[in-house]
Amino acid sequence: MAMDEYRLLKEEELEKALKTLENWRLKDGKLYRKIEFKDFIDCIGFMVKVAIEAEKMQHHPEWFNVYNQLEIWLVTHDLGGISTYDVKLAQKINELIAG
Repeated sequence: MAMDEYRLLKEEELEKALKTLENWRLKDGKLYRKIEFKDFIDCIGFMVKVAIEAEKMQHHPEWFNVYNQLEIWLVTHDLGGISTYDVKLAQKINELIAG
């Protein structure tokens, strides 16, 4: 599957992608991941890293932060579902977590 294409994923493509996206799952029709950090500063620092990558892609996450916890939902609103860009951003987030 070419990730540079901007399009909705077919159900079988989404199932295949989920098998490769460690710690991501479907929740409310969106890709979802919850991450716990050492403290608030580490969490906010990570959010800034993600924000920089998201801005480069022009594809921004929905997220919620309380102290050291971050919840992330990825969906492509203008396409009405999960797209190749959501998978690409999830992969990038996983890379940033891995360091």
